Amino acid sequence: MNLDRAVLRFAGFIVLLSIALAWFVHPYWIGLAAFAGLNMIQASFTGFCPAATIFRRLGVRQGVAFK
Repeated sequence: MNLDRAVLRFAGFIVLLSIALAWFVHPYWIGLAAFAGLNMIQASFTGFCPAATIFRRLGVRQGVAFK
């Protein structure tokens, strides 16, 4: 798995987790999905993603989108 796939997989997991928590725990958990979405938009403009930095430090091999 490369860095791009790891970031996309993590973002998808966070969105689905947020929806489940909003459904079963409290509706305010939808804010986590909003945060993930805003972070993805920000990363598309700047190329900086905190999750990519963490995955890179964990040894996930380089991708195309995040360098």
